[in-house]
Amino acid sequence: MSDAFHQRLHHVASDALSADTAQTSGMRRVEAISGSTVGSRNLWMGQTHVAASTNSGNHHHGASETAIYVVSGTPSFVFLDEEHGEIRVDTKPGDYIYVPPWVPHREENPDPENEAVVVISRTTQDAIVVNVPDLKWVGPVAVGTKDPEES
Repeated sequence: MSDAFHQRLHHVASDALSADTAQTSGMRRVEAISGSTVGSRNLWMGQTHVAASTNSGNHHHGASETAIYVVSGTPSFVFLDEEHGEIRVDTKPGDYIYVPPWVPHREENPDPENEAVVVISRTTQDAIVVNVPDLKWVGPVAVGTKDPEES
């Protein structure tokens, strides 16, 4: 049946995650929930893996809000504060991070022995990843501002 009350649930097993998604150097993203995996329209969800003693490249996620849940490891999330310079947010398993739209950031895994794994959820169905040379703002500077490409 195709009405809204008779939809089926989708199970995505951990061994079925797809690496066919946007990538950033120093990390590996895999998607679980997306339009291509389950037909979602407004949601993207997956994992990011950062190897021991590795930093990702600088990037942002365009108009997408991103929620991050730390599963394992002690990753740090780095962004630029115009007044104070680079800010590091150190995390541990069970912690959450919110990344507003357009905020350039990077993930760092300072642990010399263990991989860091996080679960990511985004408000856009596409896994928007814009790799950038540094942490300076290149898009709108506040949550809720329009995507310049929509003007």
